[in-house]
Amino acid sequence: MYSYVGKRLLVAIPTLLIISVFVFSLQKLLPGDPILAMAGEERDPQVLDFLREKYRLNDPVVYQYVYWLGSVLKGDLGISLRTNQPVLTLVAEKLPVTIQLAIMSMIFAFVIGVPMGILAAVKKNTMIDYLANLVALSGLSVPNFWLGIMLILLVSVNLGWLPASGYEPFFADPLRSIETMIMPSFVLGNALAATLMRHTRSSMLSVLSADYIRTARAKGLSEAVVVLSHSFRNAVLPIVTLSALLFGELLAGAVLTEQIFTIPGFGKLIVDAVFNRDYAVVQGVVLCTAFGFILMNLVADILYVLLNPRMRAAL
Repeated sequence: MYSYVGKRLLVAIPTLLIISVFVFSLQKLLPGDPILAMAGEERDPQVLDFLREKYRLNDPVVYQYVYWLGSVLKGDLGISLRTNQPVLTLVAEKLPVTIQLAIMSMIFAFVIGVPMGILAAVKKNTMIDYLANLVALSGLSVPNFWLGIMLILLVSVNLGWLPASGYEPFFADPLRSIETMIMPSFVLGNALAATLMRHTRSSMLSVLSADYIRTARAKGLSEAVVVLSHSFRNAVLPIVTLSALLFGELLAGAVLTEQIFTIPGFGKLIVDAVFNRDYAVVQGVVLCTAFGFILMNLVADILYVLLNPRMRAAL
């Protein structure tokens, strides 16, 4: 098991290195010159030269990358060109928001998607199966921004049940924080639930046709025991793996959803950084989200081994 994890980590290292090259190249792709914006309206040539020298923009690109990568390995993601704050501080401020949004979204996805997938598989080719597939298709088809706007109009404006936008830190006021996160989490979780439903249904169908399931039914076990104890326990492997990958995608930030509900997470941070041509923040956020996604891939691989006895025996 430890050798397997070690091999996966060795694969992750060059992947992160390649990603760092692409992340650093982002500053060359963004239009405009942030130094001109920082210098003010007068744009004194001496000030421009000072700023370019300060941020090492006069050095060759290769030297800039090596210096930046060395700083990243030391835990220094640079300084924001707009706010003059360390990028690591900005990331630390936004990361709890994004993690909370991702966790609540996954809860909605599991509560909606997994039971629907089980029912659709058990009731294959019935009205329940067709309705579940219809709900899954609508979850994949309805744009998140439209669903978010409709929820704000219905739940917040017309009914007044939940706040339309804003965010409250969880440890400052847990109840208020959950209230502000319910609608954006549902918007994201609804789309993920459709994916989970389809995979759960497919996985359950393959297990329900297995010989040991027929044997369990022949023994006189109740349908609930056969479905939940025998079938779902064996069908959960690909679902767990998929869930870890979906959680990694959520850590990248849901740009449109965070913009609509005014949530100060990774998505809003990177959008503001792109508009402000804040290279250091863009690089730092993209690098952190890439690291989070690779980490969740590693977690998915480990969970698959832990839950699959055949793979554990093969290691």
